[in-house]
Amino acid sequence: MEQKNYNSPTQSPVIQEIIMSNRIGAIAMILSKQLSIDCVKTLKMFYKSETCRKLHNNATGLYLYGDLYVADEFTREMENRQ
Repeated sequence: MEQKNYNSPTQSPVIQEIIMSNRIGAIAMILSKQLSIDCVKTLKMFYKSETCRKLHNNATGLYLYGDLYVADEFTREMENRQ
């Protein structure tokens, strides 16, 4: 397996994925408390959302915002679906 050298260990795609997974878990916990829904169900809902797709797309810049902001984006998305 080829190893690439990065200027910072956090630039590694593997590390970036770990960081994103941790953030999504934190966002799901926030939503679970706000919506009074089981955290596993909330996590599944979030992974299926447009907000999650935007969070993974660096071009949107959503990844630069805090977890509470992203949770609010998800809540607005769900409200607009109704």
